[in-house]
This record gives sequence, structure tokens and C-alpha cells, in this order.
Amino acid sequence: MLTLRQVWRKAVRRFLYRHEKSSYALNQLDKKLAPYMDFNNGFFIEVGANNGVKQSNTLYFEKYMGWRGLLIEAIPDLAEQCRKNRPRCIVENCALVAADYSERTIEMQYCNLMSIVKGGLGNPENEATHIKRGKQFLRQDEDVYTVLVPACVLSDILDKYGISKVDFLSLDVEGYEHEVLKGLDFSRHRPRFMLIEVRDRLVIEEIISHWYQPIAILNLNPAYQDILYEVKGEQ
Repeated sequence: MLTLRQVWRKAVRRFLYRHEKSSYALNQLDKKLAPYMDFNNGFFIEVGANNGVKQSNTLYFEKYMGWRGLLIEAIPDLAEQCRKNRPRCIVENCALVAADYSERTIEMQYCNLMSIVKGGLGNPENEATHIKRGKQFLRQDEDVYTVLVPACVLSDILDKYGISKVDFLSLDVEGYEHEVLKGLDFSRHRPRFMLIEVRDRLVIEEIISHWYQPIAILNLNPAYQDILYEVKGEQ
């Protein structure tokens, strides 16, 4: 049995180790998440994974805490980079849609970290403003373009790989989050935690409030909030 001094030293070492780790996420979201997901060998899903490294909300957990997971990225070139940068993960190149979406493909507008589903922000004016903001982050040799990508339903992907237990879902798809959530069968697939980039909280919580409760706002700006939800009954 550990003495009180040994327990204290172990806790201090753990604290110092965690705070020395690098953050990969925008606004250090990964470090803000760590106190809530303070366990090893979990399973994550990151939707809107980009290249697997840039502004990743899950790489911290894979690198430092032994997690593994599923990365979903709609833009083909970025999905291929995911495969190279995160070889331990399953990578799916598709855009997630609602369960009742009837087409096999969907049109995306590439703008690297700010790529969007065509029509996903509600009107052309919002999309033009969003893309204009995003262009400043493109490399000099990059430009905006449109591309048709496969459309998939999240629960179908989980069934494909036989994934039944998910500890964390990171969902950041530039305004299309509500449609993605409509493709998750919560009666069968309920990630314990979900970090969602929320532009319209009422819309998001109308979909998930039967199953989830908000537990923290980890980032707040005029355009959106990064809200952490936990499945009800887990606290």
C-alpha cells in the first residue's frame, strides 16, 4: 500500500508530466480536455481531421495517453496526409451527412482548415465571408476549389469497423455539425464525451439533449463556441 508521501509524489510527477506536453489543438483545446478524459487507452473519433496534426484535438491523446481512433476528413489530399501522419488510426475520406441524405456524394469547397460543405453555412453570403477569412491561412501556392467527395453516415462507418465503444467524439466541420449528428444513431452509438464546434446551440441541443448534457465551454468567440458534452448518467 502506498504511503501518503508516495501518493503525493506520484500526483506531482503526473501533473508536471502533463503540463510539459505539447498542445496540438487550436486554443489548447486538447489540454483543456485532458482533465475530463484523464485515462489511458481510450478510443476517439475526430471529424474534420485535416492532415491529422494541424489543430488536431486528438493527437495529444494518441501520443501521450495511448489512445487510438478514427479520423474522418472530407478533402482527399488531406485524408491522404492523415494516413501518413497518423498511421495508427483508421482514416476515412468522406463527408459525414444526415441519415436521410439521399445522394452518394456531396460538394465541398476547399479552404484547408476552413473547408466547408457547399450550402452548409445557410446562404452564399455567409459562405463567401467564411472563405474570405479562410484564404488568409492558405499557402501562397494554394487556392480555393470545389470537389465532390463521398457522403457517409457516421453510424454506418462505426458499423463497418465494428466500433461500439467511443470515449470521445471531436466534431468540427464549419457549420455542418447538426447534419453530422443526424447521422449518429444514439440508441446504439453514444460517445461518452463530445466536443462540438457550436454555432447555433439551440439547433445542436435539440438533436442531442435527450442523451447529453453540456459540462463545459472550452472556447468562446463571436462566431462559435467549443462546448464539451457528456452522455447523461456518466458523472
